Amino acid sequence: MTRSRTTAMALAGAAAVLALASAPAQAAPGDVTTTCASTATPAGYVDVSWGNSPSCGTQNFSPNIKQIKQLTGLPIGTVVQACGSTYYPAGWVRTASYYSSSCVAFPNSGFNDNAWTLKRVS
Repeated sequence: MTRSRTTAMALAGAAAVLALASAPAQAAPGDVTTTCASTATPAGYVDVSWGNSPSCGTQNFSPNIKQIKQLTGLPIGTVVQACGSTYYPAGWVRTASYYSSSCVAFPNSGFNDNAWTLKRVS
């Protein structure tokens, strides 16, 4: 009984980590999801915010979580704000660059432009 309970708890813990670390399988256009910073931002998404959470471990006060937004499927003409920590998808153009405190992905990165205004053009 103890062995099966331990196995079940281990599997539940692994499933929880995978759920937080992976991108949503059926995200709708414009959906925002939180993931660990160590997870690569999937194609069709952009980073929109960085922060800290004990759910992704500690990293010496470095941001360890990020919110990502699904851009695939948004209509032409849509404008979004995104962090400059990932490339934006084809069909989108950068219309402005600026500094955003919510887009600080690395400690001591200064006040350089780290965010973009993006517009869907095709």
